[in-house]
Amino acid sequence: MESLGNNCQNSLRKVLFVEAFYGGSHKQLLDTLVTNVTNHTIVTLRPKKWHWRARCSALVLSSLIPLVTTEEVFFISSVVNLAELLGIRPDLQILKKIVYFHENQLIYPVKVIKERDIQYAYNQIVTCLAADMVIFNSEFNKESFLSNIGTIMKLLPDYKPKNLEFDIRPKSKVLYFPIDFSIIPSSNEVSNTLTIVWPHRWEFDKNPECFFKVLSKLKENSKKFLVSILGEMFTDVPSIFAAAREHFQTEIINFGFVESREEYLKILSRSHVVVSTADHEFFGVSILEATYAGCFPLAPNKLVYPEIYPPQCLYDTEDELYIKLCRYCDDPVLAQLDRREININFDLYSIDKLLPRYLELFSVE
Repeated sequence: MESLGNNCQNSLRKVLFVEAFYGGSHKQLLDTLVTNVTNHTIVTLRPKKWHWRARCSALVLSSLIPLVTTEEVFFISSVVNLAELLGIRPDLQILKKIVYFHENQLIYPVKVIKERDIQYAYNQIVTCLAADMVIFNSEFNKESFLSNIGTIMKLLPDYKPKNLEFDIRPKSKVLYFPIDFSIIPSSNEVSNTLTIVWPHRWEFDKNPECFFKVLSKLKENSKKFLVSILGEMFTDVPSIFAAAREHFQTEIINFGFVESREEYLKILSRSHVVVSTADHEFFGVSILEATYAGCFPLAPNKLVYPEIYPPQCLYDTEDELYIKLCRYCDDPVLAQLDRREININFDLYSIDKLLPRYLELFSVE
């Protein structure tokens, strides 16, 4: 998508963009915004060791962010503890502070609530209190965050703050993640064998164990399929991926992160089905891109997915996912036919519709 014209650019204030985890959808969003805001300063950290970024990036960034001169708006993701950063760098307090939530840590999957390390959730709560505006990438993200603040505060041993939700809710809004659908090719060169794509981060919260368990059951029952296992990987890759690479040697056609954006999108367009098995998801850029490219989406009936996808795309159990994939293994054409029948309003997530709303955040008032 081309950047905006000079008249629109002149109406935008100078923005300080800061991203402590410059990778994946975080990078994709920031690159889109930076391209369309000529007058800006940008500071980023590599997408390494997310937990360390969440704990320590305020201190690291405090020495990297230049002194405020003509900046008027501060756009930062919720990875950073904004309250902590403002304490170290009080010159940033004069800016209009906008925090963007790609995800929230208040509902990160843990088996027992009392075992939760609340530091990450706490950081995000105080970040919202320090912000002037809080942007979430879905209604599910916003409501799951706001409605669970009280649950997190109850874990404090005493002096439990009350009603923080009511301090944060008035400055919270939803702006879906802006996707440039114009660069995504439509389905082409699809194999006669069912081709499945799993395009997610190689991490625990995306539940790869469930995905590979279902694929194993398909293979054990002599179902024919091909699979592309994509997505970014970081320092600590779950061991299940190495085991899967060995077990599915004859089925894997792509394995690992694809550096070329063009090639990545082509892989999506050559697949029949895109699968999510996530336990922690608040938008899901990759599955929506794959759906636009022509894949039939299969996602859990929870998290953000019911907000975006119709019921026929959702499954409640691992067995239900297996049964749906069996049907498509037996006749891959059914996946294409079913994809044509589902109704998803892609305009809601289109960069063409959403970018002007994002730029309004930076406009001269």
